[in-house]
Amino acid sequence: MFPSVKEQMVFEKNVFNKTSRTESEIAFFGGMTIVYKSSIDLFLYVVGSAHENELMLMSVLTCLFESLNHILRKNVEKRWLLENMDGAFLVLDEIVDGGVILESDPQQVIQKVNFRADDGGLSEQSVAQVLQSAKEQIKWSLLK
Repeated sequence: MFPSVKEQMVFEKNVFNKTSRTESEIAFFGGMTIVYKSSIDLFLYVVGSAHENELMLMSVLTCLFESLNHILRKNVEKRWLLENMDGAFLVLDEIVDGGVILESDPQQVIQKVNFRADDGGLSEQSVAQVLQSAKEQIKWSLLK
């Protein structure tokens, strides 16, 4: 969506500066609708166009947070997320595909992620494919 990585970084920094000091859960910035949630030292963002339904974006964010909360055993913080990034990308892959919301029920996501992890194990190739797919589908970052 951004012509360069530099412009994306500027956008992310501006979004963080605008949202890190407020208690609300929704913001409009740069022609985008942004819903967000913080947990200890971690900020999770879901970004959509200005025309996106805020309730749908919030359902995706809630699903993401609750699924990560389960996978990380209620330790939704940066260190645990970084150590379990493969599981986080599996969660993202189950929730959204190419900008299309596939699932918003955290129990369904958890069940599918557990099934995929148990189904013969994950090969390095499948993990790499999931990581690449998730990176292309949802752009979010851990901001300090």
